[in-house]
Amino acid sequence: MDIPPAGQEPIIEKDRNLDHPEKSNGLPEGKLSVGITLRTVVMAMLTAMGGFIFGFDTGQISGFLEMRVFLERFGEPTPVTTEHPYGYYFTNVRSGLIVALLSIGTLIGCLIAGPLANRYGRKWCIPAWCAIFSIGVVAQVAVGPGKWVGIAMGRWTAGLGVGALSVLVPLYMSETSPVNVRGAVVSCYQLFITIGIFTADCINYGTEDRNDTGSYRIPMGVGWIWALMLGVGIIFLPESPRHDFNHSRPDRGRTTMSKFYGLPETHPLIISECAEIEQVMQLTAGNHPWYEAITGPRMFYRVALAMALQMLQQLTGANYFFYYGTSIFQGVGINNSYVTAMILGGVNVGATFFGVWMARHFRRRESLYIAALWQFMCFIIFASVGQFLFKDAAEGSSTAKTAGTVMIVFSCLFIVGFATTWGPLVWACIGEMFPYRYRAVGMAFATSANWFWNFMLAFFTPFITGDIQYAYGYVFAGCNLAAFAVVFFFLIESSGKTLEEVDQMYLLHVTPIGSAKFTFDEETRKSIGAVGTDRMDIESKGFGIRKRDEAAVGGVLQHEGYASQDVSGSGHPVTSSGGNGRL
Repeated sequence: MDIPPAGQEPIIEKDRNLDHPEKSNGLPEGKLSVGITLRTVVMAMLTAMGGFIFGFDTGQISGFLEMRVFLERFGEPTPVTTEHPYGYYFTNVRSGLIVALLSIGTLIGCLIAGPLANRYGRKWCIPAWCAIFSIGVVAQVAVGPGKWVGIAMGRWTAGLGVGALSVLVPLYMSETSPVNVRGAVVSCYQLFITIGIFTADCINYGTEDRNDTGSYRIPMGVGWIWALMLGVGIIFLPESPRHDFNHSRPDRGRTTMSKFYGLPETHPLIISECAEIEQVMQLTAGNHPWYEAITGPRMFYRVALAMALQMLQQLTGANYFFYYGTSIFQGVGINNSYVTAMILGGVNVGATFFGVWMARHFRRRESLYIAALWQFMCFIIFASVGQFLFKDAAEGSSTAKTAGTVMIVFSCLFIVGFATTWGPLVWACIGEMFPYRYRAVGMAFATSANWFWNFMLAFFTPFITGDIQYAYGYVFAGCNLAAFAVVFFFLIESSGKTLEEVDQMYLLHVTPIGSAKFTFDEETRKSIGAVGTDRMDIESKGFGIRKRDEAAVGGVLQHEGYASQDVSGSGHPVTSSGGNGRL
């Protein structure tokens, strides 16, 4: 696609693809779809550096635990054996704390970041949290021999920054991106996570043979570069237009939106979306405590769903493959664990590039539930071969090599499925399902679930695999079946729709199974925002919309819509379309 210079009118064309709602860009049928501006590309690449920080800090620690110098300085002495060639080792508790305390910090950081982002802005919170991450890196680099607790607490401090950025970056992306590329832009966060992990693997591979503290201090110190790039670079980007609108800066918000769309401020698309945002500002005026993000109408449903998606993103089992990858690759003759990590990381990065493309061209629901079944199949085969063939086979035997090869193939097939769907799309989904008033807090709750289960898996996996070995894979297979059910029965399709329209669909109780074909008629589109959570008496014309009168429901009117109109009764019906799902 041609990318016009920032601020200039992009190349536009009629959208004739009826099969992919994402390509309709959330516009009524017959309107023109918009190209991608260079400004949007730069914004996506820079802010996605928050994902790179996440991936790099997560990926480097597993390499440290096997470095001789790191073991000698922070491990416990033990007789030299094949399993412990350097005469030092980490107990499960010590290694679990060193690895998992990052996740405790991230859990706390993401919960704090949401309310602060509402008050001080999405943009200006990011440099502050980059600074906190950098403090954690300094602490880790400065720790002396034997002070393994210092390493753990340094990772906890760095985790505060990583967790906050895991909320702020997707939040900023989703509120700033044009509708037609929003899914791809938010998916770049996951892409940069995988690139960060792969980069950490490569740097660890390059320094592991050093006989001084540079073996681990160099990879640690390199982490400053990514935090500096993001913390300084974000200063030159504008604030989220939705935050500007909701803090009495509508002119600046409109200008920002115009620049990212590459359209003049007088363009009908800019005018209509700005009108939606202004409407929600009027309807949600007043003071609202953070807990309304749970008690507000239909908010508990959305927060619970978002937390389930983030939990299941961890429980699909991607990290399990990285944990057990070393022993599998050793079974087929690859003994260097750093090479193993680079191979799996390379597959992860390559597949995620495809995942970013999929986020723009395929529906969220279908991609997620089909991938969940694919991942279930991969885990069943992986666990069965590992438990009944590979586990008891003699090292170097033909059985071990054949079984190991099969397991490597299916681990890579799993990673391809995860990296193209559950990795990037979950971040896109949670960034799209909340109204502005509760978006930051809702995403903070959701992301906290991710980090909690990240901690649980990092800490307990060594104990569990030590007892049941490859049968652990059956647990993850079951979790993938649960992931299929959650997406299929509860997630509303959000591709190709504005954030305001997605909010309205949740309020209208649109049936998730048919939500991809749902569309508003033109008159109702113009009244979006007037239908709030305190009164929902829209006439149903099929498609699973409940005729409701929620005047007695507490909470606030929450929608970023047009000027207030009376839409009670059947004057402005919401309809369904059995065709292409376009808006």
